[in-house]
Amino acid sequence: MPVMTEPKLIAGNANKPLAAGIARRMSMHRGMNVSLCNARVERFNDQEIFVEVFENVRGEDMYIIQSTSNPANDNLMELLIMTDALRRSSAARITAVIPYFGYARQDRRAKARTPISAKLVANLLTEAGVDRVLTMDLHAAQIQGFFDIPVDNLYAAPIFALDVQHHFKGRMDDLMVVSPDVGGVARARELAQRIGAPLSIVDKRREKAGEVAEMTVIGDVKGKACIIVDDMCDTAGTLCKAAQVLTDEGATEVHAYITHGVMSGPAVERVSKSVMKSLVITDSIQPTEAVKSAPNIRIVPTAPMFTQAILNIWNGTSVSSLFETDTLLPIYEGLYSTD
Repeated sequence: MPVMTEPKLIAGNANKPLAAGIARRMSMHRGMNVSLCNARVERFNDQEIFVEVFENVRGEDMYIIQSTSNPANDNLMELLIMTDALRRSSAARITAVIPYFGYARQDRRAKARTPISAKLVANLLTEAGVDRVLTMDLHAAQIQGFFDIPVDNLYAAPIFALDVQHHFKGRMDDLMVVSPDVGGVARARELAQRIGAPLSIVDKRREKAGEVAEMTVIGDVKGKACIIVDDMCDTAGTLCKAAQVLTDEGATEVHAYITHGVMSGPAVERVSKSVMKSLVITDSIQPTEAVKSAPNIRIVPTAPMFTQAILNIWNGTSVSSLFETDTLLPIYEGLYSTD
């Protein structure tokens, strides 16, 4: 087998700006021009997906950068078909870099006669020929166990901690981290510990999926600047209602840090009109023009973290080292001061 000298990147159509950003960062790290693999991912007239790779990938260490965001089914099929193309072209190893892992909300059978779609997607990826998965903030950590291949699950909390410490400098004692539901307490506690802030919980009761009937705040948020932490924001209904409830309970201001900005339907309008002073999301999903132009939505990049994770996988070093501030801060030194 030929020696794998450099990691090789290829991207689908889901989030080309992020893929290009990873390639640029890798060029800086490697001291040489690293570009995305020359390929085309197109549609036939009946919308069937066609993939053609124009470079030799035999014996190469390949990284497919593709979120399975909206349109989820199209982007997932692109990922599967690109994997098949690379496997049949004798790539030595195929790593699926999936910044946003779709279908993760269907991770268990909460009711009778429902699927576990996250497990199905895991099976599809494995059978297609993926050797490893690199993703960020899975909706449920146990999804890693659905795969029989290695899964590296990165966390946005270390990036968010740097962002909070940068933008709330001098006000850290006034902050309180809030979990928007009981299930997200572990995620919120992680950020709270990193920034040394207390933790509160918004307990919500749903009548049906997507609709919240009642919310109760557990903890004293009066006089605090609250930071809501969650893994995804879809229609933003729950998020905006939680912000209003916190404000009604005496919070001086409300901010939110959400990993995956799905932002479907009326989400942008709701956030723009809400009491939230800011919503911070990552670029794991390519933001729409509406998201980018919203006055109180800010986007933090994930390319630095994904680039370093890819390099660590390629050279066999620790990926979990990226969870440490001392390791992450130099990677984000252009964004956040080291003071």
